Amino acid sequence: MRHVYVRGILALIWLVAAIVSGVSGNMEMATLYVLMGGAFGYSAYASWKKANNGKKGS
Repeated sequence: MRHVYVRGILALIWLVAAIVSGVSGNMEMATLYVLMGGAFGYSAYASWKKANNGKKGS
C-alpha cells in the first residue's frame, strides 16, 4: 500500500509544479507537468482500486 501513497504524493508534487509554472507564464511546462501529475494520479488510483478489490468500506 505504500507505493500507492508514494505515487499519490508524486502526483501532487507534479500538479503543484504545474500551478507554479502556469503562474510564472511557462505554459508548455505547465502542460507537461499536468500530464505527469495525471499519469501518476491515475497510476495511484488504479493500484489503490486493485489493492482494495473485494473489500467493502475502503
